[in-house]
Order: sequence, then C-alpha cells, then structure tokens
Amino acid sequence: MSEVKLTVNGRNISKSVSDRTLLVELLREELGLTGTHVGCDTSQCGACTVHIDGNAVKSCTVLAAQVSGSSVTTIEGLAKGDTLHPMQEAFRTHHGLQCGFCTPGMIMMGVDIVNRHPEGLDETTIRKELEGNICRCTGYHNIVKAIAAAAEDMRTGATSLAAE
Repeated sequence: MSEVKLTVNGRNISKSVSDRTLLVELLREELGLTGTHVGCDTSQCGACTVHIDGNAVKSCTVLAAQVSGSSVTTIEGLAKGDTLHPMQEAFRTHHGLQCGFCTPGMIMMGVDIVNRHPEGLDETTIRKELEGNICRCTGYHNIVKAIAAAAEDMRTGATSLAAE
C-alpha cells in the first residue's frame, strides 16, 4: 500500500491505495470523478487524458503512487463554477462531439495543445497533435474546428484561461 497525496482539481487529497492502482482508477473509483473515461486500457485512445502538473497524460498508464505530490486536473476541474473553460465552450459551440465518450480526453488534450503552441495553431498541427486521441464517431472535423476556435479565444484572452 502507498499513501498518495495529490491536489486534484484544487482539492488536497490523501488516500491509501494499492501499489498497482492506476491514476484513472483512483480518480474514477475513489474520488468519483467519472469524466475521465477508460476506453482501451492500453494508452491507445486518450479517453483517460488528464493534466498532471499542467501536462496532458493518459491516466491509464500512470500509477497513482507515481504522481504523489503532483497537481492533477480532470475535465471536472476545467470549468469555473457554471462558466465553461474556453475549450469546453468551443466544443459545445462547434459541435466537437457526437457520442461524447472521447470528449473529455479530447478537451484535455486540446487545452494542452493550445498551451504548448501559444503562437497559434493551424489545422495540420492540431490534427498531428491529436494522433494519440481516438474518436470513433465524428471524423475529427468539428473537433479540429473547436480546438482552433478555443486556441484563438485563449490566445487573445477573449475568455478566461481556466483552472490551470
């Protein structure tokens, strides 16, 4: 057993977990943060993407004990109360979802992509950066449009930047 101490969505968390507990399991099963989805269990789909210390990580490949002392942001931690993060708002406005299963991971990856490309993004860059996140429904067109729109909003400060 390991004692894991994390900040999750701004809350300090301390839990005893089995040494083999994955971060996604801790988030979903212990903390009730079910917006982080388990899609493939093999790091192929990206549905479990969260931010660890500000960087997008697939939480199905990380042991909870490995990130003790870190700050974790999940999809639930992006919005400020009733105000959606610009990326969440862009996915809503530009219909960047269909069944919704991949959406939390896509949004978390989208925020990471924008944060790593403050100079701006083009469609080719967005599509390349999304290669580790799979959507089986939309064909990515509206996902790419949503990320591009959010990138512009975040770059120009048209809306506030979120929890991170």
